[in-house]
Formats: sequence, C-alpha cells, structure tokens
Amino acid sequence: MKSPDHAMLSRVTKPARYTGNEFNSIKKDHAGLDVLFALAFPDVYEVGMSHLGLKILYHILNLRPDTAAERVYAPWVDMEEAMRRENIPLYTLESQRPLVEFDVVGFTLQYEMSYSNILNMLDLAGIPLLSRERGEDHPLINAGGPCAFNAEPLTDFVDFFALGESEEAIEEIADVVAAWKRAGKPGGRTGVLASLAELEGIYVPAFYTVTYNDDGTLAEVTPNHPAARPVIAKRIIQDLDQAAYPTSPVMPFLEVIHDRIMLELFRGCSRGCRFCQAGVVYRPVRERRPETLLRLARELVDNTGYDEISLTSLSSADYSCLNDVVSKLIAEFAGQGVSLSLPSLRIDSFSIQLAQEVQKVRKSGLTFAPEAGSQRLRDVINKGVSEQDLKDAVGAAFEAGWSTVKLYFMIGLPTETDDDIKGIADLAYKVLDWYKDIKGRRGAKVTVSVSSFVPKPHTPFQWFGQNTTAEIERKQQLLRSLLRDRSITFNWHDSRISFLEGAFSRGDRRLGQVLLAAWKLGAKYDGWSEHFKYEVWMEAFRLSGLDPEFYAWREREITENLPWDHISAGVDKSFLEREYQLAADGAPTPDCRRDSCHGCGVCQGLGVNIVDWGNDG
Repeated sequence: MKSPDHAMLSRVTKPARYTGNEFNSIKKDHAGLDVLFALAFPDVYEVGMSHLGLKILYHILNLRPDTAAERVYAPWVDMEEAMRRENIPLYTLESQRPLVEFDVVGFTLQYEMSYSNILNMLDLAGIPLLSRERGEDHPLINAGGPCAFNAEPLTDFVDFFALGESEEAIEEIADVVAAWKRAGKPGGRTGVLASLAELEGIYVPAFYTVTYNDDGTLAEVTPNHPAARPVIAKRIIQDLDQAAYPTSPVMPFLEVIHDRIMLELFRGCSRGCRFCQAGVVYRPVRERRPETLLRLARELVDNTGYDEISLTSLSSADYSCLNDVVSKLIAEFAGQGVSLSLPSLRIDSFSIQLAQEVQKVRKSGLTFAPEAGSQRLRDVINKGVSEQDLKDAVGAAFEAGWSTVKLYFMIGLPTETDDDIKGIADLAYKVLDWYKDIKGRRGAKVTVSVSSFVPKPHTPFQWFGQNTTAEIERKQQLLRSLLRDRSITFNWHDSRISFLEGAFSRGDRRLGQVLLAAWKLGAKYDGWSEHFKYEVWMEAFRLSGLDPEFYAWREREITENLPWDHISAGVDKSFLEREYQLAADGAPTPDCRRDSCHGCGVCQGLGVNIVDWGNDG
C-alpha cells in the first residue's frame, strides 16, 4: 500500500492527526487474527479522539486474542485532497492498512450532519457506497450510536446497525464474523448478515421492506427475511459497575476537544426533559459504585498523566454519591495537581459548596441550562427548574467569588411565543442585577448561547413540527435586539443547519438518495460552518424529488406510522403520547427516581432496574 510520506504530511495542517503511534495505542500482528475491526469516527481526529464510546470499544475488542481494533477518522480537507492526488486510500492509524482490507468498519453516529462524511470516508477508502454493490471481500459496514435510533436515512449505505449499548454486543458481533470466516464465509454477505440479525439489538435494513402512502407518509416496515424481527430492541448493560472501562486510553499527540480523563459516573437520566433523546435512549439510570470510580480514577491518572478528571454523565450532579466521590478524589489527587470538572450541571441540583470543592485546583466559569425563558415553557418541556433555582445557584456562586456565567437556551420549542423569547433576555439581565445586588457593583459577565430546537425520534416531541428557518431567524434577531448590554455575549446557531438536522432526524429511507446526491455535489463536514453548503443540499433535495420541509416542519399525527417505529429504545409509545399531551397542557412530570414510576416501560420491558448506590442500589 502506498502511504503518506514525511514530505506529504509536512504540507498539511496538524500532520499528527494521521501518523498513529500514540502512547497506549495497540498494534497487533494481523497474521493469525480472525477479525480486523476498524472503528471509524466521521469527523476530524480532535473530535473523534474525544469520544468515550469509541475508546470503550477499542479497549474491549483489543482484549480479544483473535481480534485487532484500529482507529480511523475523517481526514481534514487538505489531507483528503493530498490523498486523492497521490492515490492513497483511507487507512487506519495503528497499521496504516487500507480500510478496504478490514472485515468490519464500524461508524459511530453522534450527529446527523456528519452523514456526508461517512460517504466521503467510504469513497476515499475505495469501498462501494451502496450496500447492494459490495461483494464478499468488501468490509461489512456497521453503525451505532444515538442517531441509529432512526437508522433509515443511512440504510442504503450501512449493512447492519447495533442499537443501544455495545459493550456486550460488540463481542457477539466479533464472534459471528470470526465463525463465518473460519467456516469459509457460507452464504456470502447475506449469510453473515442473517447470523448477525439473530443477535439482540442488531438491525439489518436489507431484511425489511418499506412502503409509503400516497401522501408521502410511511405505510409500513415489513420483515422480508426469517432472521428479521418485527421490532428491534436496544441492547443495555444491566450491571454498569462490572462493565469494561478503558483505563489506558490512547493519548493524542495534539490537543483534542476533551483533552482530559473522562470518568463516567453513570448512564441514563430520569429527569424526563421532553426534548431530550439521550434521556430516553440511555434509560434507565445505572450508577457505578464509588469505590469502582476511585479505582478507575487511580488507574487513569497513572496511565495517562492527565491533570484533569471530568466527571461525565448526562447530569453529573445527579450522581447519588457525588459529594463522597468528589471529596475522596480531591483528597487523593490534589497533591498531584489533578483537578476535577463537572461538565453537566442542573440548576436545581447545583451546590456551590460542591463547585468550590471541584474547583480548588483550577477555577473556571459556571454553566447552567435553563433551556427556556419562562416558567410556562419550562413546564412544557418538563425541565423542572425555576427562576428561583437559578437565582439561588447564581447568587451562591457570586457570593463565593465567581463572576462569569454561561446560560444555555433553546428557541423554537413547542408552544413558544415571543414572550418566552423576551424571558431569555430578562433572565440574562437579572443575572447581572443579582451580581450587583450581592457585590454592590457591576462586573458580571453573562454568555447566552441559543440553539434551535430539533425534534428527535423516541421523545414526546417527535410529533411536533420544527420552526421554519425564517421564524428561527426572526426569533434570533428579536433576542439579539434585546441583549444590548456589553456584559452579555450572545451566541446562536445557523438555522439552516438545524433545518437539515431536523429533516434527517425524522427522515425515512428515501433520504438516502438525497444524501448521495449532496455528497456527489460536494457536501462534507456539514457540521462545520465554513464547509456547510446549504444550496448544495437544496439542490440534492430537488434532484431527488423530495421536500425537506415535509420532514422537518410538518407536525405529525399521533396515528401516523413513524419511520423508526420498528426500532425500540425501550420506552412505550403510549408513554410518549401521554407526555406529548401533558406538554400541550403545560403539565410537568416528576422525576421517577424521586417520585413514583410513571410507566415508561423501560425497567419492565428490558428487565433492567434503576441502580442508585446512594439508596442502596
């Protein structure tokens, strides 16, 4: 294989993205191995190297004596241009071996706007883009992650999807592929896909036929193969405390997005925010024991040399033993200059004493997510926090010496009015006033960051229509006109990117032809504003005879068959319908960890209960 030489790498930005040989990377002799697995992240190295899920799978697969797992990321545009010019196919970092020589290429799906990069990586690797055009000697293309819970827009390109948590499923996948190869590949690709489809949580789209109604809505998704289940349920790890966790992660040669130890406290969230897909697909809450976390932290500090530990989860301050764990981590590592960070704080669970403990070594600003500007709208989305909660948290922070606060909101939420938009500005000004009341002078800095609501599958808001781009831009300008104080910084997202994200979030199989057309017209790195080509996407929809507004802006009937109804996140659709109605009524639903069970169906249907070590598990 031709590989990049030093002269070529010297002409591209950040050549360390492409060299491999990082500390803790695992290089195996491929001779005698049964399975070669390429773990692919469809974004640049710095983003992909920050993803915990890929680190976990890399660790698990490389523990197997019959398997090698290697990494590959999307090359930046200058490197891609050089590779195409020099006829160098996309390769993995560990062995510099072309992707086309691997048995399985597994993509992680974190964001709909990375889909064009998947096609670009396959093409750069010399792998046929369409599943139906691949032969027995081509890799099996696999995908997983949160976006797989509506896999349909990618079904033309992906051979099989792994739904849910993959610590156990990835081993079963490797077992199936190894056995198929040892047996002489019986039945070809269809044979191995049939064996994979028999595994829990594996979706093989070729084994299903999709039909549509005259009005363009979905008619039905029907299995067409004996191995295909009518509904594919997600995989879930019952005992997270015993799950494999990488304590010798690959150390990057350059600074990455999350350049620190990631210590996962727990999975799941029981808060029930109605816009939040992660809160559904990672249910139920399962915590790691405090002693397990302390052991993992010691190993990670010893094996990485990092000086910061990020305590990660969907809502880290909800970990039931957090105060105990933080105190013990600080006592153990403060002498080594190792700091702690809590990246996800809820206003109502915020403790300024905890924040002071966490930031003894290194102090930074505080970030809160009220999400909406009025209590009415916070009740609609079931955020479960009040203005008083924000005042108490921010006031305590100002008393303790903080002066910088970041506030995250969404606009375009269901039932939102201009009064709700004005409420965002009112809250920002109130934060400045609270600082002045406490300190007797001005001096606070407030950053207001606003994203655009995108309805997601498997949430109570999956039926709501997205605001039009014109309406989102009007609301952005309204808010901008209200935030005139120099102490307030206002950040917002491109409404056109959110529009396309909404179309693919709730899209069906027909969007595969749009994706292919857009890629052929030059779409890639669509999540990066400098590379996003809105006109290209609109032309791709036109060429495909499809309307993006049909997918993104249309409010859907409760009775409509949805493209992802044959994929189960474990939550009963009847529960989502009930929450949809409660949202319309502005009625909140309490947290089931602190209230009674609300019958979402996850614990009962998947046989996995909430694990909360602060309440004896």
